[in-house]
Amino acid sequence: MTREPFDYSPITERPRLTWPDGKRVAFYVGLNVETFLPDRASTSIWPLDLIPDPLNHGWRDYGARVGVWRVIEILDKYGVRASTLLNSLVAEQNPQIIKAGVERDWAWLAHGSTNSILHTGLEPADERQVLTEIVGTIEAATGQRPQGWMGPALTETLNTPALLAELGLGYVLDWTNDDQPYPLTVPGMLSVPYTVELNDLGLFLRGLTGPDFLQMVKDQYDVLRADSADSGRVMALALHPFVIGQPFRAKYLDLALEYIAAQPDVWLTTSDEIAAHYRTSALATQNSR
Repeated sequence: MTREPFDYSPITERPRLTWPDGKRVAFYVGLNVETFLPDRASTSIWPLDLIPDPLNHGWRDYGARVGVWRVIEILDKYGVRASTLLNSLVAEQNPQIIKAGVERDWAWLAHGSTNSILHTGLEPADERQVLTEIVGTIEAATGQRPQGWMGPALTETLNTPALLAELGLGYVLDWTNDDQPYPLTVPGMLSVPYTVELNDLGLFLRGLTGPDFLQMVKDQYDVLRADSADSGRVMALALHPFVIGQPFRAKYLDLALEYIAAQPDVWLTTSDEIAAHYRTSALATQNSR
């Protein structure tokens, strides 16, 4: 059997995790800033086998043209900096979005080249070249070298964490199996919590409504805060501008962030800052024992 890239560690048996200023829940928005190829299938609202596919491609492209700008206004309103899951081709196709994020000091994570191509089936040498190009393109466009990675549709190869470590990255979001960061078996690499549950793409395409989304965000925070009485937790909110950026949904994102931002025990942060704090506090403490 292929060994998992992490060891089993029940959350009940770990040292206490603390966040800055005594906060109990570290909250970040994972904003998927993606681009899609018109002649290749990807996330679709109706499964069709057409080239081109105006219906599905247009639905996705709404995010870059309109939806992301609506989301930016809402994030700004509550002082939330995005943890941006960035396809490197956005630098070429939608540079205005990157400019807006740089002005707001967003965190930038490598998220493949396009969400029309999954990060799988690569030999190590080919993958090293692909990752080098993706990371280099994002660094050139944003002025920051990415610290984290999330593959398109959360895809990796068996070699991805080690190759990312070679390139100076320090964490991945692909393994959505925890409410706290934890070390991978690749030296220096962490897993930071992400979510496929509190994720607009999965929720709304299953038929949930804006009020459902709002209640789920509130419930997620409330339970994590209760859990954090003994040790800090991470709450990720995964957003896609072509989904949450629709007018009838954006209203409920506004209300959800209003609720989160008003909580006295929340640390409004980024995945970069969560990884850095864990590395310099919790992980350093564990290693010194």
